[in-house]
Amino acid sequence: MKIAHMALWTQDLERQAHFWVTFFGGEINEKYRSKTNPGFESYFVKIGEDIAIELMTKPGLTQHAPDNNTSGWVHLAISVGGSENVDAMAMRAKEQGILVSDPRTTGDGYYEAVIQDPDGNLIEIVA
Repeated sequence: MKIAHMALWTQDLERQAHFWVTFFGGEINEKYRSKTNPGFESYFVKIGEDIAIELMTKPGLTQHAPDNNTSGWVHLAISVGGSENVDAMAMRAKEQGILVSDPRTTGDGYYEAVIQDPDGNLIEIVA
């Protein structure tokens, strides 16, 4: 088995799509607009061969808790190859003001940096 795709609600679909395309080199499909769910729109972002993320929006969404201490998915971890790739992406993230945690080796042995998307969702960049 493997994950087919993940889905992410966002209040600003275009900003999220721009982030995934520019920071990760993702490719997006044509925007989907539901005919049966008024206001629902989405993009699929494809990153490399194995990652697909559905970005979704609709009217009335609320912002997530800024402390990230609620039930549900906590973060997404994306393997970017070796530590040099983690370091390079962390530097780009720092320049863009989205770096949350500098590169380090975690207690469970991952070399990673943590960034946030435009909505504040956490993304671990791992070697």
